[in-house]
Amino acid sequence: MPAYSFEALTPEGALRKGIIEADTARTARSMLRAQSLVPLAVEVVGSSQRAGAAPSSRGWNTQLWAKRVFNASALAIWTRQIAGLVTSGLPLERALTALAEESDDEAQRQLVAGLRAEVNGGTAFAAALAQHPREFSDTYCAVVGAGEHSGNLGRVLERLADDLEQSQELKAQLVGAALYPAIVTLVAIAIVMFLLGYVVPQVAQVFAGSKRALPVLTVIMLALADFVRNQGWLLLLAIISIAIGGRIAWASAAFREKFDAVWLTLPILGKLARGYNAARFAGTLAMLAGAGVPILKALQAAADTLSNRAMRADALDALVRVREGAPLASALAQKKRFPGLLAMFARLGEQTGQLPVMLERAARQLGTEVQRRALRLATLLEPLLIVAMGLIVMLIVLAVLLPIIQLNQLAR
Repeated sequence: MPAYSFEALTPEGALRKGIIEADTARTARSMLRAQSLVPLAVEVVGSSQRAGAAPSSRGWNTQLWAKRVFNASALAIWTRQIAGLVTSGLPLERALTALAEESDDEAQRQLVAGLRAEVNGGTAFAAALAQHPREFSDTYCAVVGAGEHSGNLGRVLERLADDLEQSQELKAQLVGAALYPAIVTLVAIAIVMFLLGYVVPQVAQVFAGSKRALPVLTVIMLALADFVRNQGWLLLLAIISIAIGGRIAWASAAFREKFDAVWLTLPILGKLARGYNAARFAGTLAMLAGAGVPILKALQAAADTLSNRAMRADALDALVRVREGAPLASALAQKKRFPGLLAMFARLGEQTGQLPVMLERAARQLGTEVQRRALRLATLLEPLLIVAMGLIVMLIVLAVLLPIIQLNQLAR
């Protein structure tokens, strides 16, 4: 039975909004009139308002500016809530009803009401989620579908919530480690541009009438300042052109894969990228395998979560080898971009019959190593950036002071 969102007037003239389930829109209006309400608007939930649906006549504005109903944190919280309700023995329909009624966000309320209507109509929960690809990924739907087929939906949702929270924690650690160096770099660039574009030219006017040769450092700084003031728009145009060209090239799958392959060879950042992607791959594969998803389908879904295209190509090649009969550990061991730790734990899991447990341990260990490397890099970058900023400012100050010192010596 579909769900309809409505706006209606009460007998006192107050506006009431809500969601009602009915066979048709006409039946929904009749039900509202039976409650002494005057219906103003009745629309089916999941048509024009459905999150993730293709925009209709609203054009590019909706497509470009529409935001997701669930961000990463909200999705983890919602998954944890529904897992708790289902685990406690509450039927899925009632759990969705409770979540829809308790939601403070109108978009979330409509989305959950649409899911509830689909489930009440006989659609599987995973199939209902798959109708909203913007909100729920293929991996999310595959895990939920495996939980439904195994009869352990509550336990599977708990593991899915754990995985979402761990992924968010790892991303937060990496963003937090990179935030301070990024802020220091931007502030340093702004200060240097201000000094070169305003302070140095002002001081240069003092020595404009002097017939004596200026120090080399001062001449260099004046040339840089003159370039920033007069030709700065060329630099800005070049930066914009490089950004646009990079964006166009980034859309090419071949360029992206080559770039990601080169990125993995970098001394420090490459190890971070390899560890993060391997941890994400192992965690997703462990969750899917533990939920009962076939290994080939689990490998496909886990490969899709890899942000590095070169490692994704290796994962898909490993999938082909597993399909041909090779063990998972052997297929991963032949891909040097994946850490050897992952293949080792996969081999132990295959030998002991506890592949999901071993893969989860590998994901945890790889994630811990990524956090440790990121924090170490941030700790090292902070003083280096401050020292570099101090050196640049010192050179600019020296370029200003050297002519003054030279004039003082001549005056003596």
